[in-house]
Amino acid sequence: MAVQKSRRTPATRGARRSHDKLKKPALSVDPTSGETHLRHRVSPDGFYRGEQVVTQPDIIDDDE
Repeated sequence: MAVQKSRRTPATRGARRSHDKLKKPALSVDPTSGETHLRHRVSPDGFYRGEQVVTQPDIIDDDE
């Protein structure tokens, strides 16, 4: 079984963990609808860079 030669110091441990932090997501606001969305992605209502790129499908009732 492997055994370490010397104990790692708290400073070395902290230096290693300094890169483990989480980054905040880059958010954008659509100029047309004002919705907040992730960068380079379509907003929930189908707009991208001020243009409608995805249309919402019409809901068809099977009961009628």
